[in-house]
Amino acid sequence: MRRWTSCPHVCEVEEGSLPPCLDGAYIRNGPNPQFIPPGPYHLFDGDGMLHSIRISKGQATFCSRFVKTYKYNVEREFGSPVVINYFSAFTSLPASVARCAVFFGRVLSGQYDIRRGTGNANTSLAHFGGKLFALCESDLPYAIKITSDGDIITLGRDEPFSVPLKSITAHPKVDKGTGEAFAFRQSVFRPYLTYFRINADGIKQTEVPILSMPEAAMIHDLVITKNYAIFPNTQMEINPKGILKGKQLALVDAAKVPRLGIIPRNAEDDSGTMCIEVPGLNLLHATNAWEEDGGDTVVVVAPNLLQVENFLDQMDLVHSSMERIEINLKAKTVARRPVSPRCLEFAVINPAYVGKKTNAGLVKVDLSLSTANSDDYVVASRLYGPDCYGSEPFFVAREPNNPAAEEDDGYLVTYVHNENMNESKFLVMDAKSPGLEIIASVKLPQRVPYGFHGLFVREDDLNKLQ
Repeated sequence: MRRWTSCPHVCEVEEGSLPPCLDGAYIRNGPNPQFIPPGPYHLFDGDGMLHSIRISKGQATFCSRFVKTYKYNVEREFGSPVVINYFSAFTSLPASVARCAVFFGRVLSGQYDIRRGTGNANTSLAHFGGKLFALCESDLPYAIKITSDGDIITLGRDEPFSVPLKSITAHPKVDKGTGEAFAFRQSVFRPYLTYFRINADGIKQTEVPILSMPEAAMIHDLVITKNYAIFPNTQMEINPKGILKGKQLALVDAAKVPRLGIIPRNAEDDSGTMCIEVPGLNLLHATNAWEEDGGDTVVVVAPNLLQVENFLDQMDLVHSSMERIEINLKAKTVARRPVSPRCLEFAVINPAYVGKKTNAGLVKVDLSLSTANSDDYVVASRLYGPDCYGSEPFFVAREPNNPAAEEDDGYLVTYVHNENMNESKFLVMDAKSPGLEIIASVKLPQRVPYGFHGLFVREDDLNKLQ
């Protein structure tokens, strides 16, 4: 499995040229097991691997490295997996008992310090407080750095955010206007959800335990507006008691009614929390949210998982419907409508518009038309070609410091792999063009395994990383 790591490699720009505004680095995270799994394996359990392309003056340098988490380093010393895999270890009661006994035996003997975390940092990246992080929701973030020659260095677990055995979501939301980040952590014990914000200097503010939350849920994302933070509480749950019955740790409760939790953005306690039941709404990811009608209405745009019962075991059977969800805060009612019949996920927007009304999203759905009488608001799309599959794209503004620039004036960047040719490329597409025209294509020296979420960091910000 280590064959997908690589030292910095200068790449060939085989088509077009790289625009000057792309000076910086695009990094994408994803799961890739350090060792061939000896038993059951789920995609979500792989070790975090970062694939970075550093761009400077039209030249591109590619690099792949594992995130050197505490888990990764200990297992590297052992030469085999040590930590229990959350999504694949609990296949039956005897297997669960055996795997737990082996792992906690190592903890009790001092071979593994559980206080230093068990996460694999394999889900996403975030840039706030002057630091660049690799994240997963079962642990604290790991700070990383991209060197001037394009290498990826793990600086270490970022302890200031919490105390041992705590964690942070893989999807903190960053308000570009204030520099603040808004996040949460989950627990299998009360309080099941704790909300907090991090100021522009990277200092975590007062924690807000959501005491009204009745069960441990699998909440993966949140959205923010000018005045609120919104949490989707889906039918997916984390249930440790189920292990005693031979069930998985994560499961789907078909009888549960999904809910949306709404809390004031700068809350200091959970007294202002509002919870609204929304049958059939299972949001794993959320694209964006904003306020309308003078703040009386919150609009959320997000992909809804229509076959959520298949999500953990048969992901190829899951269909996601992009929806516009209008929350009337006074009446505590919700109105929903799809914005496209297509199966759409891994939505992206211009990062400067987080918490603000957006007209474009998800390569490329016209959200400003989603109140009209139509079935499909997709105004731009691209098929990569036969047997070609792409990762989540990321939007990079052409003029990030120009307040008059149009929201979609920029580029979409992503990795694409051709299964027939066994070749991977880095693509740069014109976000304003109806066909998402390719502006540049960079041939990569190796396959980029399929993964999760990515991020672009500009040159100036890379140079300021702590």
